[in-house]
Amino acid sequence: MLSRWIRPSCRPMISAARRAYSVLPTTYEGEKVVLDEMASKMGAEERSRQNRMRNIGISAHIDSGKTTFTERVLFYTGRIEAIHEVRGRDNVGATMDSMALEREKGITIQSAATYCSWEKKQPVTGEVNNYHVNLIDTPGHIDFTIEVERALRVLDGAVLVVCAVSGVQSQTVTVDRQMRRYNVPRVTFINKMDRMGANPWRAIDQIQKKLKIAAAAVQVPIGAEDDLQGVVDIIYNRALYNRGSQGETIEEGPVPEELKELVAEKRQLLIETLADVDEEMAMIFLDEQEPTAEQIVAAIRRATIARQFTPVLMGSALANRSIQPVLDAVCDYLPDPTEVLNTGLDISENGKEEPVVLPSDSQQPFLGLAFKLEEGRFGQLTYIRVYQGKLKKGMMMTNVRTGKKTKLARLVRMHSNEMEDINEAGAGEICATFGIDCSSGDSFTTGAKMAMSSMFVPEPVISLSIQPKSKDTQNFSKAINRFQKEDPTFRVRYDEESKETIISGMGELHLEIYVERIKREYNVECTTGRPQVAYRETITAPASFEYTHKRQSGGAGQYAKVMGDLSPAAAPEINEFETAVVGGKISDKFLAACEKGFQDAILKGPLTGHRVLGVKMLINDGQVHVVDSSEFAFRTATIGAFNEAFLNAQPIVLEPIMDVAVTAPAEFQSAVIGLLNKNTAIISDTEVGQDEFTIYAECSLNNMFGFATALRASTQGKGEFTLEFKNYAPAPVPLQKELIDKFNKKK
Repeated sequence: MLSRWIRPSCRPMISAARRAYSVLPTTYEGEKVVLDEMASKMGAEERSRQNRMRNIGISAHIDSGKTTFTERVLFYTGRIEAIHEVRGRDNVGATMDSMALEREKGITIQSAATYCSWEKKQPVTGEVNNYHVNLIDTPGHIDFTIEVERALRVLDGAVLVVCAVSGVQSQTVTVDRQMRRYNVPRVTFINKMDRMGANPWRAIDQIQKKLKIAAAAVQVPIGAEDDLQGVVDIIYNRALYNRGSQGETIEEGPVPEELKELVAEKRQLLIETLADVDEEMAMIFLDEQEPTAEQIVAAIRRATIARQFTPVLMGSALANRSIQPVLDAVCDYLPDPTEVLNTGLDISENGKEEPVVLPSDSQQPFLGLAFKLEEGRFGQLTYIRVYQGKLKKGMMMTNVRTGKKTKLARLVRMHSNEMEDINEAGAGEICATFGIDCSSGDSFTTGAKMAMSSMFVPEPVISLSIQPKSKDTQNFSKAINRFQKEDPTFRVRYDEESKETIISGMGELHLEIYVERIKREYNVECTTGRPQVAYRETITAPASFEYTHKRQSGGAGQYAKVMGDLSPAAAPEINEFETAVVGGKISDKFLAACEKGFQDAILKGPLTGHRVLGVKMLINDGQVHVVDSSEFAFRTATIGAFNEAFLNAQPIVLEPIMDVAVTAPAEFQSAVIGLLNKNTAIISDTEVGQDEFTIYAECSLNNMFGFATALRASTQGKGEFTLEFKNYAPAPVPLQKELIDKFNKKK
């Protein structure tokens, strides 16, 4: 079992964890029991260190002000000396947008990591505690969703930024779904309160209805739009104003007379909302007692960490209003590393994986996750989250996937594209290192055969051909190899028929950015073909097969016979392979070869040459020749049987269907509806705001090429849209025929 992989000193701790938590909890209440028990066994110094640590991300819909918000956080925490704006309007650009393309386009392409310290002052006692905050700013564009995925995978909490005018938008919903996937609690910041049409109460209502989570304001704005002056803290009943040229000083004052009634109303609503999700607050509420400010803060913290509630703050990052209270909320309401249940995989000698709980304790054996790679000035930079144990400069660590050992020559903390050398990083910390040959998602240990569970990676939906204009194929190869290692959603393959390199990704912008980066970072200009849709093939009826592969060419020949059924899979998005051979007619070794043949066959379907989706292959009989049968013969026979049965099982071509969200000024609504109808989109919902609208629709990806140009023309450049993969559906019959004919001509 595990013992052969572990140093003797490591065995007692891992086996104890295994005994104590052989069944992982499925509810937060169960998680809390495990977390409390692990915390009780932790040393006081270690617990104190992690209690003052926060690992958070900043996530939102595109253009909600995430990077602008992050810039203020860095300024107010003393991490930077001056505020710079997105899009490089001051010829500098936001600190966290370190890539030239990010500064030019005004979007975040890669998640950027930094750390800062925040002195949190307790309102009643005046006591000051210093917190260490690891911060990751993530992209808002759906094409770069993998950056959000891998950031949330390693974070303990998040700040969800919502626009006060637009409210909850399509990517807000996507980010929320990703947060739920990784059990990430969040506080919400309603940004852009200084804009015309700002309505925080509408935004909170949308959070409750669209994100389906209890939410309540902990602040009330003082003024609005151009007259935004500050906020009222409804927990401690105090007004907060930003003073100084850049809002660097917070001044407290009494609640304005005209807001006292609204503040009392919103405070009562906060208490009632908390009573619905927190047992202790419910008891206070039912006893008709007035909770103290400390009891409200404690209830918010419990409910937020339990992922049952999100406290809502408000302000304006661009106007330097009410950012410091968000930092206070991060410290008050989001969990430290010891309050989050992280699980790993205990890998036994035979390769079996068993989930285990990971105590966030520096005294445990080291286990870390390489969650992000990027090319730095000194070579490949690998970002690592330390889940347990310590990462020390000069120590040896093992890549669990490859078994390769590496000496840690340099350890750094990152601040955007700058770095600070450190000697060690303890449990709960995020750091980076150089000179490690690994891929995104690899786990590292110092001996224990353990790993982190894998990250969700969406399948690419769009492809295009690419080739260098010059003969500089060496730099071209370097570029695409590097980008593949850094980004799991960026795929590269070589098409033997067309002799072209094909790149695949999450959308047009995704691939456009990589083509531009190849040009800028490797000085290789490329020509690209028209984007191609990632079609799929499937079957709609079952078909039986009895296939014999036989070849004789002197000496030992090739012989294999397989029998069985091909049918639609139980779930349309998976492929299944099963065997039910009795009496040992086909050995396990040959059945394993059959499965490899099945995996080969689904890569290129016999109908149009695209990948196969949603099929189940069952082999229940066959025949072996004593001399001529081999693994290669059975692998080949399985491919032949699959292709033959597939064409007899009423095959069809599938195309990707996308969720589309279009936002534009109200005067362009009819033009946008007409444009969507022209593209055969099915409109599912429309939201009309004060001066803009959002239309939600479903549309074939094939019909969305060129939509960005058409939308700009129809809305005078003021419209924006997002595309997100929804599912695969049967393609129109004429399109299927066209694809089949095109494939048959190539044969």
